[in-house]
Amino acid sequence: MYGIIDCDNCYVSCERVFRPDLNGKPVVVLSNNDGCIVARSNEAKKLGIKAGLPYFKLQEQFPDQKIAVFSSNYELYGELTGRVVDIIRQEAPQYFRYSIDECFVYLDGMEHIDLKQWGENLHNRIKKSVGVPVSVGLAPNKTLAKVASHFAKKYSGYRHCCLIDSEEKRIKALKLFPVEDVWGIGRRYAAKLESMGIHTAFEFATMPKGIVNAKFNNVVIYRTWAELNGIDCVPNEAMAKKKSICTSRSFNGMISDLDALKVHVSNYASRCAEKLRQQNTVASIVGVFLNTNFFREDLPQYWQFKEVNLPTASNSSITIVHAANEILADIYKPGYKYKKAGVIVMGIAATSPIQLNLFDINAERFEKLKALDKVIDRINKVNGTETVILAAQQYRHKNEQGKADVFANAIKHDFRSKNPTTRWSDIIRLK
Repeated sequence: MYGIIDCDNCYVSCERVFRPDLNGKPVVVLSNNDGCIVARSNEAKKLGIKAGLPYFKLQEQFPDQKIAVFSSNYELYGELTGRVVDIIRQEAPQYFRYSIDECFVYLDGMEHIDLKQWGENLHNRIKKSVGVPVSVGLAPNKTLAKVASHFAKKYSGYRHCCLIDSEEKRIKALKLFPVEDVWGIGRRYAAKLESMGIHTAFEFATMPKGIVNAKFNNVVIYRTWAELNGIDCVPNEAMAKKKSICTSRSFNGMISDLDALKVHVSNYASRCAEKLRQQNTVASIVGVFLNTNFFREDLPQYWQFKEVNLPTASNSSITIVHAANEILADIYKPGYKYKKAGVIVMGIAATSPIQLNLFDINAERFEKLKALDKVIDRINKVNGTETVILAAQQYRHKNEQGKADVFANAIKHDFRSKNPTTRWSDIIRLK
């Protein structure tokens, strides 16, 4: 039996943990640079606020509504959802985190337990300990567990946990479930299925196997079809590490200056290195991409990507930032207004054992870099992210005298909340 634990309206719920006055009120969370709405409370959804709505249109379309607005605060969301996963780790025999707000569990050996009650108890413990509500879906495979999670979230009668453990429940759930919402289908395949007259998950599941293979010739679609029919066949990403890590952002405006681009790329590369260390892995390949604003047809367009192999696989911020900036210098072309850049690390493997390259850094320097990152990670964990950063990560602009001044943020987040669980400066003060 599998389960999936999904944080309800994750970003909004995290914001409400320290703002209980917003419970029951419309709340939205914006994307990077406060561009558009990426998360909505149930109250905001009832008002008709759509995901993806540009922020500048919110006041225009809902002038008489009091809507709480927050900038994305991934430091807060990551820390609180990490606490949710810690509780799941204690309650389930096996687990693997699927995304920032979802976690799969494998409930092997729990056949003697009332799983419906187990799911309800798990919701209650997480809500009491962390303050974030979750929905629990339980079923014989991952795809059906995702279906069950949908019903647990949508209908209060399930008391936050839906269990599909019989053929009757499976058929009933699939008849009520839109095919476009099935995990693994995607927008393009959903459109193709609907053009064939397939509108529900049940109609898709009852298609003959031969027709599914002939019409789609896609292993993911076939596995989805098989799982909807009760077969457990989606591989256990079990607990496998990510094969690549990407950090990218659209800029607040457009950038032409190479030095300014280097600062952004340095920050993205440093974040990739930090993620590698968090999962005890190293990368052997670093890639960087850079592109202009393709929506500005009045401007010249450019896109480029390049990757390099590191002499020795690494998770050192200094090593990965240095490699990323060398790539950037190579792919950068003057005369363009750039809108987005990103860093990708690939060739990911476990930190031990690492084979040092004969012509690369010596073992002593390798250990020094490792110790330096360990100290920086510890300081940033206690005092908040980016308390200590590399000099290359500092955003700068020129003042009236032409000298470079450091400023804190190149990303716009005018409505960002505090981080009381990760920064001493933001700790809650009781009157």
